[in-house]
Amino acid sequence: MNEDEEFAAAQLEHGGETERSKKKKNKKRKKEKSDMSVEEPEPEPEPERIKATVKFIPEQPNKTPPLVGYFPSGYNPHEGGDGGEKPRVRVYRNANEKRKRMELVVSPRESSVEFVGTSYSGEAMAPQFCQYAVGVFDKKSQTLKVVPIASNKIFRLEPRVRGEEIADKEGEKEEITADKKSNMKQMLDTLYGTKKSLRQAKKMHALNKENDPESQKDLAQKMKSVKINKQALETTTSESVLNVPQYDAAATTPEQAYPLEKIILKGEWDFLQDIYELLGAGREVTSNAYPSFVCNRIHKLQGIQDDAEKKTLACIFSYITHLVKFKDQHSMDGAASARNHRIPTILHQKFLSRFSETESKRLSDDKIHLLISYVLVLTLHADDFRTNPTDIAKDLRMSEVKLRDHFEKLGCKFSREKNVLFATLPVPLQFPKAKQRRRR
Repeated sequence: MNEDEEFAAAQLEHGGETERSKKKKNKKRKKEKSDMSVEEPEPEPEPERIKATVKFIPEQPNKTPPLVGYFPSGYNPHEGGDGGEKPRVRVYRNANEKRKRMELVVSPRESSVEFVGTSYSGEAMAPQFCQYAVGVFDKKSQTLKVVPIASNKIFRLEPRVRGEEIADKEGEKEEITADKKSNMKQMLDTLYGTKKSLRQAKKMHALNKENDPESQKDLAQKMKSVKINKQALETTTSESVLNVPQYDAAATTPEQAYPLEKIILKGEWDFLQDIYELLGAGREVTSNAYPSFVCNRIHKLQGIQDDAEKKTLACIFSYITHLVKFKDQHSMDGAASARNHRIPTILHQKFLSRFSETESKRLSDDKIHLLISYVLVLTLHADDFRTNPTDIAKDLRMSEVKLRDHFEKLGCKFSREKNVLFATLPVPLQFPKAKQRRRR
């Protein structure tokens, strides 16, 4: 055994390793690590970031915003390529309607089919829960322009045969005359109408036969058998001319001439208890909240022993108050005094339907005259049909001379007692006749 072998044997005895054994182990470990290692993929390049300026362009009335349409059928307008002919695009708009209905039409070249999308049918009529816009990026200026879509609608372009579309357009342009409309309505009544509508249609058809002598003879006989109620006709004429509440011209007492139940309806009495409740609680009726006519006659309520009679007179005073305040609310000079006054809803709706007009907030002259007539009739009921017009003229912001004309149109007569003017209501009612001017 040489020296190297003796040294290696000595190393093994002492538990050590030789340099050769260490190198072998290191090579083995490197080989194992190389086998276990996996090749990692190369990292993807990061996308190029662009700093762009976003510019929102609002809708302009003089310019039409862009329209967006899509083809659910799968048609691609760019299939022709650069050399192919592009389809023709047209936009129709109805300028006569308040709602500008739009129609987008895409017509491919050399084809009998065109694609039509409307803003008044299909998906366009569904509720819109979001807003749509189109973004256009300009690479040169690095600007992203955002433009809203026209009418916030996206058009669904459905295929349609071009010949049928033209026929529909021509049918829409054709005007329907009155005779055609009447014939169409008569045909519908005949097919789907009720027995009542059929009877009415036959009567109208018979009346429209102007050149038919038999129908004219039947009409003349029917007119002879009609009874004319002259009294009702005179009453209607007087109401339209005099502009007064409902009345009974043949009444024998003033209470029946202008019935109170025709002015204050049955369901309204429960909403007129404010003055009665104030007196029951021991409070005073102030001139700021109530007209002078009512304040000057509160002492009458205190002298009435019958509770039902006292409540009726208090309700009349309250109704007069609401009428006067309603007139002030719709006038320029009295709006401030009636600003804090509250009229019950049932009465306010009644006053609006009877005295006001929907077109204007201010009352017309005819409606003001009718309202004044209601107030004066109630003052007659409150004063036992013998009243002094001084205080109510002040409440209505009128002169006594003008108010006297209103009393006379109700059928009242005037008399003086100790230099005090009183208006009374004689029966039966006699309305003033219309004065005719003399011709010169």
